Amino acid sequence: MKNPLALSVGALAALVVMGMSVSVVPETKQAIISTYGQPLRVVNGYKPKQQFGERFTGLAFRIPLVEQIQFIDKRVLSVEMERQEVLSTDQLRLQVDAFARFRVTRPIVMYKTIRTEERLRDQLRTILGSSLRNELGRRSFATMLSPERGEVMENVQRALNREARKYGAEIIDVRIKRADLPDGAPLKSAFQRMQSARQQEAIAIDAEGQKEAQIIRANAEAEAARIYAESYNKDPDFYDFYRSMQSYRRTFLQDGQNGNGNTNIVLSPSNDYLRNFREGR
Repeated sequence: MKNPLALSVGALAALVVMGMSVSVVPETKQAIISTYGQPLRVVNGYKPKQQFGERFTGLAFRIPLVEQIQFIDKRVLSVEMERQEVLSTDQLRLQVDAFARFRVTRPIVMYKTIRTEERLRDQLRTILGSSLRNELGRRSFATMLSPERGEVMENVQRALNREARKYGAEIIDVRIKRADLPDGAPLKSAFQRMQSARQQEAIAIDAEGQKEAQIIRANAEAEAARIYAESYNKDPDFYDFYRSMQSYRRTFLQDGQNGNGNTNIVLSPSNDYLRNFREGR
């Protein structure tokens, strides 16, 4: 108390040292304590299935000027891929936009391999583009409009996850925002090829239908002939009478079955064609 200036300087120095020794770690962050570039420990590290608020993080203590602290986000992060051109198997150039969501699960591995989140994002962005080109290069444009699109995304996510683990990260999801054909002449050309392919497919389907119809018709006519033959063998006179009635119907009622036929035929009464109209038949 005799030297208030010295006491004030000492208190100020103590506050500075305390400020350099103690850091507040938010629950959304995980802190790496390192010394001269070598990581020592992690404060509030990621744990699977742990919800925010279940663990009190509090303060992180370190040795001033000897130990450094680096904060890494504990939440799910996203990386956007710039639009890229991909060539599909049907020779269509697609303009693809995609994004991925990831989380840093092993901060020490990330610190040793790539140091910062920004570098990790850049690396994942490059890997995402490469994985998409490799996967979409084995698919047709129609795949992007079908249920197979989900399988494509799963394959891309697995490939991206294999690389992300090397940097202490985990891929949560991968999605394609847009997959469009280029504007202008390439788009019109692609539509023309698609239209031509659909027309050829329609012609093939129609030809197959005509073939099946001919087979069905031939089978039906053969079955009808068999039934007629069996009927003739059972009662030849009735079969002859039935066939004559059918012939009269077609001849005298050409306009249909309403009795308004206008056919004129000149025959002798003794003509064999009219034998079923004679008296006694």
